[in-house]
Amino acid sequence: AYLGGLAERPVHDRSRDALLDELDGPLPVKGDGSVAAVERLVRVGTRAATHSSGPRFFHFVVGGSTPAAMAGDWTTSLLDQGAGMWVLSPLATRAETVVLRWLKELFGLPASFGGVLTPSATLAHVTGLACARSWWADRYGVDVTSRGLAGLPAMPVFSSGLVHVSTRKALQILGCGRDTLRTFSRDDAGRVDLAAMDAELARAGGRAVIVANLGDVNAGDSDPIGDLADLAERHGAWLHVDGAFGMFAALSPRTAHLARGVERADSVTADGHKWLNVPYESGFSFVRDQAMMTRAFGAWGASYLPDGDDERINYNTLGPESSRRARALPIWATLRAYGRDGHRAMVERHLDISQHLGGLVEAAPDLELLAPVQLCVVCFRYRPDGVPEDRLDELNARLGEALLADGRVYAGTSTYRGMTVFRPAPLNWRTTKADVERLVDVLRELGPRLTA
Repeated sequence: AYLGGLAERPVHDRSRDALLDELDGPLPVKGDGSVAAVERLVRVGTRAATHSSGPRFFHFVVGGSTPAAMAGDWTTSLLDQGAGMWVLSPLATRAETVVLRWLKELFGLPASFGGVLTPSATLAHVTGLACARSWWADRYGVDVTSRGLAGLPAMPVFSSGLVHVSTRKALQILGCGRDTLRTFSRDDAGRVDLAAMDAELARAGGRAVIVANLGDVNAGDSDPIGDLADLAERHGAWLHVDGAFGMFAALSPRTAHLARGVERADSVTADGHKWLNVPYESGFSFVRDQAMMTRAFGAWGASYLPDGDDERINYNTLGPESSRRARALPIWATLRAYGRDGHRAMVERHLDISQHLGGLVEAAPDLELLAPVQLCVVCFRYRPDGVPEDRLDELNARLGEALLADGRVYAGTSTYRGMTVFRPAPLNWRTTKADVERLVDVLRELGPRLTA
């Protein structure tokens, strides 16, 4: 009943927030019993949740959960497998090996790449950049896994202005420093300045990490991956690609050119709970040399933890987690259920919906499209007649708050080229053109009230 009613529900109904109090209170001395406890959780959850599984959740860049992926996730909890070691669960390990191979085929990555599933894109960044850190420390003759970073200079990390905060957070976690990353931009949209980066790589002697961004969260823009791969090869640098949602551009002939060159990277990050439409938690990390992953995360030195091999892989030696749930199962279920063609069709439908939304914005006299629609992010602002430029940011910020409070459609604001903007991302498999039409209608309904 909940899933069947998602299309009619508001995305969030703030009048139901009071129900959250029913989850609170002191720890029970005597429990209510399983049925009563779960009944309360389901009753409160289905009413008070933010219904991001529905078709009109456009905030951040969040997909839904296909029926197969959802059932695969239920199966994951049912079986409750520990997916860190082969001996603990051959099922979970084999499923992870299979889905990593399928994902490489889907994205056009070489079969020889190592890989591991992570809880998120941030932890996937941690995985790839930890390998980059080991590679970089080797250039100074230091085994950073055993000795750490003490005595080493700051690791140079270069990117464009499109870099996402999750990359900085990964560097923060790794002890490299969030703000050591340097950006090279040629314009206020953050597009990369290749010449400036080239010169800085020469000064660094090639001992640096380049972060290429495939799919920017504000306007869907991308770095020229092939050009950055050329720079990395010329200087001997490490190339890390953030393809959190943009990697799925590889599925469609209309957008595959944006992902060209990813196969030349040293490490690649992508996200499952975005365009693949599988439940949280789901991230992917691919590394050209799997031995670098083992160096960064293996070598436990504990007699009770067995070593893996090429056939019986221990995935807890390839990524930051030790205890891991079998997050491969929902990915396996959705890829098996719908195949390459089904997922390509979903990506292309979202491309169509985003283009449709861009057209609606361009046709509306009080909306302004601020960037070409390239992927699944549409960047625009409310700009009615008679409102001076210096008031537009404040007006759009208030309109963003009003939209979330209204709850019928969910889309937030951000800053793009110094302007407060909307940047909805239609990624849910349930979303139709009618849903983005609803977004425009609601914004144009709320906007005049604020302007007045």
